[in-house]
Amino acid sequence: MKEYQLEIFADYFQFHLHDENMNPNFGNAWDQFSVDNFLAITPEGIGIGTVRNMDVPVTIKICDLEPKLKENLHQVFQINESDLTIISEKLVVIGCTEYYPDAKRIEIDNGIYRVRIYYSNLDKLSEDGLDGEDYYEIEIWKTDEVQESKFDRIKPVHNKT
Repeated sequence: MKEYQLEIFADYFQFHLHDENMNPNFGNAWDQFSVDNFLAITPEGIGIGTVRNMDVPVTIKICDLEPKLKENLHQVFQINESDLTIISEKLVVIGCTEYYPDAKRIEIDNGIYRVRIYYSNLDKLSEDGLDGEDYYEIEIWKTDEVQESKFDRIKPVHNKT
């Protein structure tokens, strides 16, 4: 397993994962369901919602096999899963207004991947919403089949909208 610790500028309460050769447009993907569930899906990429529009901590784990779900979920508010296709051997992790050449790139084999996102400490924000203890952990593993996206709310979340 490879692990990456990142700080991503989550402007507009989101950051994105996609293949380096793709140019996803998330404009229409952020409907009310997506906002409520912190996940926007396009054929080209995944938009991950956040509770702050500041730098947020993100851990990305590239796994050899599908990992077991975490057992200790006391800090987790939401778990989402979706598929992502890689064709350039590079996964881009980027804030939606970040300068594209500066985006984090992770080398990864081409193929279909399952992406699981854990959204934690979403209730630990400052009064002004600028500081917090929220964090986002992403597990990614190769799969042979495309699956439907999954949304699992563990605890109620009070959205920013």
